[in-house]
Amino acid sequence: MAETAAPKPEVLDPSTTDAAAAVDMVVENAMNEESNQKRTREEGEIEGVSKKQKVDAEEDGEDEKAEAEEKKPSGPVKLGHKTFGNSLELFDYFNSFLHDWAPNLNVNKYEHKMLLELIMKGHPEPDKKIGGEICAFQVRRHPMWKSKCFFLIREDESADDFSFRKCVDHILPLPEAMQVKHDANRALGGSGGAKRRGGRGGSRGHGRKGKSRH
Repeated sequence: MAETAAPKPEVLDPSTTDAAAAVDMVVENAMNEESNQKRTREEGEIEGVSKKQKVDAEEDGEDEKAEAEEKKPSGPVKLGHKTFGNSLELFDYFNSFLHDWAPNLNVNKYEHKMLLELIMKGHPEPDKKIGGEICAFQVRRHPMWKSKCFFLIREDESADDFSFRKCVDHILPLPEAMQVKHDANRALGGSGGAKRRGGRGGSRGHGRKGKSRH
């Protein structure tokens, strides 16, 4: 009975095997290098975007800080016969005057000068607002807003209201919470903010029952 011959083991040519392995290694190294370069580029792009965002955020922060500094109450400023240390003192003065003075009564000479300089220094268009010559100032109830407001009266007997709050904010910036937010508040200059105080004595004249000395 014939015996079945066992298969001979395959003999690999060492030179061929080494060459294939070398090729595989070169290909693998090339792929790894390409992958590393791609990852490096992506990381660089991400880092560049992050740096740009950081720079933009810092610039925005600096702009906001500068804007806040511009709106920070400061002083002092001289207006009429008085010197005010900051915007709150200036606001409080005219706010108290607005509520203390009797309606439809000409203010005295002292306050006339204070209000005139308030307009000259604080109104964006003082010449247009004055419109010639002012003969008197009064506190009146605004026909639309139903609140007290300063009015200037011209020589031709025409009258016009103005917001002392806006004038103060133009001279010395008020804190953001006290600034006029929209046109509907333009006549409400004394409707909030500083706490009301009593009369101002001799410089004020005679309060609600006094007569004009103008």
